[in-house]
Order: sequence, then C-alpha cells, then structure tokens
Amino acid sequence: MAFTNVFLAPSFALHGGRVSDPRSIPLLSPPSDVVFRSSTSFSRDRNIILASAYHVNAVGSASLKSNDNPDSVPMPIVLIDQDSDPEATIVQLSFGDRLGALLDTMKALKDLGLDVSKGTVSTEGLVKQTKFFITQSDTGRKVEDPDMLERIRLTIINNLLKYHPESSELLAMGEVFGIKSPKKKRNEDIKTHIQVKEDGPKRSLLCIETADKPGLLVEIIKVISDVNIDVESAEIDTEGLVAKDKFHVSYGGAALNRSMSQVLVNCLRYYLRTPDTDIDSY
Repeated sequence: MAFTNVFLAPSFALHGGRVSDPRSIPLLSPPSDVVFRSSTSFSRDRNIILASAYHVNAVGSASLKSNDNPDSVPMPIVLIDQDSDPEATIVQLSFGDRLGALLDTMKALKDLGLDVSKGTVSTEGLVKQTKFFITQSDTGRKVEDPDMLERIRLTIINNLLKYHPESSELLAMGEVFGIKSPKKKRNEDIKTHIQVKEDGPKRSLLCIETADKPGLLVEIIKVISDVNIDVESAEIDTEGLVAKDKFHVSYGGAALNRSMSQVLVNCLRYYLRTPDTDIDSY
C-alpha cells in the first residue's frame, strides 16, 4: 500500500527520523477566504474515530471531565486519523469550549503545502470539536509521509500554545515553550504501554500509549521500519501529555507471529524506555 511505501522510502532515512525544532514551524495570521461547514450531530463520526483500545471516550470523557469546574483547564486533544477517509487525512482538535474558528491553524497548515478541503465544527455537551479534512496541495491525496504528519501535529499544538497559553500545563511541549510547565513529569508519572493484538490473518494492531514529546511519531515509525515491519495505516492521538497511537502493521504480507511481535515490542520498549513500562502483547 502507498502508506507502507512512504514509510520505507529512502527519503525517510535522510531525515534520520527526527523533526526540526518545533519553534521553526510558522505560526501565522488567519486567512480571509476559508469557510467552515457546520454540522449538528457528531456522535456518528465520534464512534468511528474513537474505535480503538486506547480511544475510550477520548473526547467525550477527558474534555468533559476537565470542564466540570469552569475554572479548570480543559484537556487538549489532537487526533490524526488515517483510517476513516480514503481520500483525506482527518485532524480533530478539541479544547473544551475555548476554541474559535481556528483560521490561524488552517493558514499554518496551508503554508505546509496542504489543502483543507473541508472543515466541520460541532458541539457535544461542553466540548467544541473541530475537524479538518487535509490533502496535499501538489497531489490532492491524503498525507502519508510520517515527517509531515508530525509537522501537522506540532503545528496544531504550537498554535494552541500561542493562542491558548493556559494549555501549556497539559501539553508536553509546554515544559519548554509554555507559560506554565506540566505538573506531571514525563519519566516519573506517565507509564508506557505497548500492545500487539490480532487483527485478522493479514495484519496486526499495534497500540502504544506513552509520554508525548516532539518527534515521537517519526521515531516510532523508524523503529517499526527498521525491523522490516510494514505500517499500513495509523491513528495518532495526543491527549494532553499522553500519546495514544494505533498502527495497523504486517510482516511479509501477513499478521505478526509471536516471535515477530516480541521483537517489535522489545525494540519499541528500548526506544520508549522509562522506569515504569508495562508490556502486554499477543
């Protein structure tokens, strides 16, 4: 599949699996020519987007819970979905009820060489959810380069820090670029979970939950490709300080066997090593 070929392309190795300083990503002023399409119902889409072992009511519970107290900072959530639409990369963003039209974010995405083909804004309870459908300007196709996917994620988080500085206490990048550092410490308070599940005869489902950091997605993809495992699709979820990612993977056109699963888990455990790492596989 195209998604797999991009991850294993030689050009990917030239990046060394790393993303440039997040401060270099432009934070730009809003455009005047973007129109959102509004929707009145979001539950159908939410059931698709959150259908993951680590996406249990990601928006429905985390953001709502943090809004029970009007003075508390809501949970910032950025979700990149490569599965739900064959033609576009879907990016979903929520930050309680504090987000506006996000025209500045759309402009920053355009300056990355991307087109926002559609945008929807909907409200569920106290949470406003914004969804972008993104394609590459030069090809009109969805984004499949892991380096670009990480730049999209960091661009959105950077804009969130710029226009909602109070979010810094709930974002990993807030420790360096925010006005208030997170209370939780990456290596002390956030455990890493790695799980390989059966997902039919031709692929397996890799679920990773770990502390977020800039460049995490690219590094994970590099680890996977270094052991000759193919990534067919991915769903990237950032919930505050925690990254909750899901990858459909295969080895030689088939699902991972027990030994290959253990190799993958061990490699990821080495890269994501923290004092408290729980490994559940098979």
